[in-house]
Amino acid sequence: MTQLEKPRWSRRRFIGAGLGTTAGLVGAQLLTHAARAQDVPPTTPHEMAGMDHDAAAPMNHAGMQEMLMGTVDHQRNGFDPMQMLVDWDYGSITGETETGQPIREYQIQAGDAEIEIAPGIFFPAWMYNGRVPGPSIRCLEGDRLRINLANFGSHPHTLHFHGFHPAEMDGVAGEYRGEINPSESFTYEFDADPFGCHLYHCHATPLKRHIHKGMYGAFIIDPLAGRPPAREFMMIMNAFDTNFDGENEIYAVNTVGHEFMRRPIPVKVGELVRIYLINIVEFDPINSFHLHAHFFDYYDTGTSLQPTLRTVDTIMQAQGQRGILEFRPRYPGRYMFHAHVSEFAELGWMGFFNAVNDADYSAALADVGLDAEWDFKSLNGSALARGV
Repeated sequence: MTQLEKPRWSRRRFIGAGLGTTAGLVGAQLLTHAARAQDVPPTTPHEMAGMDHDAAAPMNHAGMQEMLMGTVDHQRNGFDPMQMLVDWDYGSITGETETGQPIREYQIQAGDAEIEIAPGIFFPAWMYNGRVPGPSIRCLEGDRLRINLANFGSHPHTLHFHGFHPAEMDGVAGEYRGEINPSESFTYEFDADPFGCHLYHCHATPLKRHIHKGMYGAFIIDPLAGRPPAREFMMIMNAFDTNFDGENEIYAVNTVGHEFMRRPIPVKVGELVRIYLINIVEFDPINSFHLHAHFFDYYDTGTSLQPTLRTVDTIMQAQGQRGILEFRPRYPGRYMFHAHVSEFAELGWMGFFNAVNDADYSAALADVGLDAEWDFKSLNGSALARGV
């Protein structure tokens, strides 16, 4: 076995597998106390720790009163939840099989790093390619996939993909190749099938620890028939047990609590919006997605080109369940989306779409630090459309 070359992640982000920083622990204790304040009399006003009601002023919206205070340093984290919405990893075409299938190859590195999941709240994550969730793997139906996993972490890891593949490629501890130990590598190879909205995650033991510490990502297989053009986003609903008591203290979409409250997602009135939605929350049996003032069509698992639910505004997902949502904003304005569980929403799983007319779209992008490249990615997500 050759010696693996260590990925160039920031040295200060690498930590052991134990507890997080002092700031993170203090914040976790405050949030835990707030989440459990169930017997405070309704007549006694109380605020969730870590929230600043004065922070509502910039957007002047009542919902902002429930927002976690401050901002997260995305540069230090090494990833930005807003960019994760549109940042697809198409791999590289490195050849073709004897039957003419394109061979699409990916490089995945497992490692340990500390990340900021809410302002001032740090978490000792295990991650793929230095981010949580890991890279959003995207390909075409029928591609031959080769995913090269190199383990630079402190624990054994695997890659388990939801989809058809041989048993030897299932990435389950104790079966076939099983766990990939630190400093080892392995290549998973299988065909992309079926098309749909899928996921991958680590299947090393103990499974719940590897999942809740961040080892998962989106796995999207585009149908050869294509889908109608749309503005597309990837949203992974996740959560974090910051004090390792078996209960979550922070909930989010794409890891950072209330990020899309601070930075509403720009969309245009009348356009088709498509969301690839995945639930990977550990310790809670059900998660949900609710969209204010609109209804959407839902494609359970995304394996059909026809909706499995039509004209709904709330859906539920168990862990590992996923699907595709499609809707068209009717009117300009900010429209909230969140889990329809109040605790989840208050602890980070809540955001806004900012629907604007064409003339106001450039300003809406600039308001949240986005540019034409992000716009292009959001409108040209599919591997079929990209021709990659």
